[in-house]
Amino acid sequence: MNITLSIIYLIATVTFVIGLKMLGHPETAKKGNLIAAVGMILAIIGTIFLHDFEVPSINYILIGAALLVGTIVGWLIAIKVEMTKMPELVSLFNGFGGASAMLIGVVEYGNKVGDAMQTSTVIAAIAIGSITFTGSLIAWAKLNGSMKDIRLPKYNLLNNIVLLGLIAFSTYIVMMGGNHLFLIYILLFASLVYGILFVIPIGGADMPVVISLLNSLTGIAAAITGILYGNMVMLVGGILVGSAGLILTFVMCDAMNRSLSNVIFGAFGGDGASEGVAAVGKTGGTVKKTTASDSAILLNYASKVVIVPGYGLAVAQAQHVIHELELLLTSKGIDVSYAIHPVAGRMPGHMNVLLAESNVDYDKLIEMDDINPQFANTDVVLVVGANDVVNPAAHNDPSSPIYGMPILDVENAKHIIINKRSMNAGYAGIQNELFFNQKTSMLFGDAKAALTDLVSELKNM
Repeated sequence: MNITLSIIYLIATVTFVIGLKMLGHPETAKKGNLIAAVGMILAIIGTIFLHDFEVPSINYILIGAALLVGTIVGWLIAIKVEMTKMPELVSLFNGFGGASAMLIGVVEYGNKVGDAMQTSTVIAAIAIGSITFTGSLIAWAKLNGSMKDIRLPKYNLLNNIVLLGLIAFSTYIVMMGGNHLFLIYILLFASLVYGILFVIPIGGADMPVVISLLNSLTGIAAAITGILYGNMVMLVGGILVGSAGLILTFVMCDAMNRSLSNVIFGAFGGDGASEGVAAVGKTGGTVKKTTASDSAILLNYASKVVIVPGYGLAVAQAQHVIHELELLLTSKGIDVSYAIHPVAGRMPGHMNVLLAESNVDYDKLIEMDDINPQFANTDVVLVVGANDVVNPAAHNDPSSPIYGMPILDVENAKHIIINKRSMNAGYAGIQNELFFNQKTSMLFGDAKAALTDLVSELKNM
């Protein structure tokens, strides 16, 4: 590799690290994303024009066409995607990354025959890339509602058998040596099937964990392709994505009271735990309905208000209205903040991004561990579209499928207003005990319409 290309790769690697660091804060995230993107563009241009091997002219045309089509498609998707569809888009991106590693592995297999280490790397790229590809497509289908949860008989046992079979078969191919393309295609097909089996039984409530884990696998697949080509920028980029995704997976597991081994072996989402009695709930009591007028009065005379956003807020695209409500309350001298649960929404950080889109001050977004002690001194909690992340059953009901899951302790507040379309259960499939709490008032209706009414009532006070 020539020295100029090595320097370009070093610069690109530095931009990846800087960009990733800046993504940790909303105020610098956009700039960090642009810095990392510039580094990637430099790496691509350097690789195309400064390589040290012969390439037919037609290949440059094909590469240019692919880059042009990919840029146009990516640009159109990015500017048109709705915030509620962002988790699905992330799943697709994960899948495309896995598919790339899978195809590279298939293409390179014949060139690496005879070297056990190189063959192992190729097989790892094929297997991990294939699992990520189909797993991400299933996650995408579940997130957009086109596929429901499917509980196969003894699916944990089935998944584990298939996984062990993949590992054994991959080892067999490496030990045999020689060019066995037919066996590679069998491995490819089996890995694609396992990716489906891995994700298909997982409940929608666990999708944040699935997304972060698949993101980590995509990074690992990219790192493996970097090893195949001896490309340091691919290797470092893949390691950064893989490690960041793995760290995020641990955070999501903690937030949902899951262990990483529980995630890897497909044992999360419940074995029908949300069926039967648990699905009905052990709530009892009565539901107290409220109106926008009564809710506005309660908010108007509060000193401290905490807003708990959830996926229902995103679905209604009510992030701008809730920011208007926050500004209105603040103008009245009321202390307003947002309580952010790590897995609120359909992907990690979904609520942070949603509220940042409406220019909510980042300092008002308070993480679960920091906000929970404040609920006892909170006059009113306004829950908008959140469900499982505020369900006291996580503390009170050992038979509940979410028992032990860390939640926002909104039940400790003096008054609770919950905005929901209906009394339907959340993604975990259980009724929310908080709905029947004596301090809770239910404000039924679409989040955007309900919040608009609240703002209108408050303006008249």
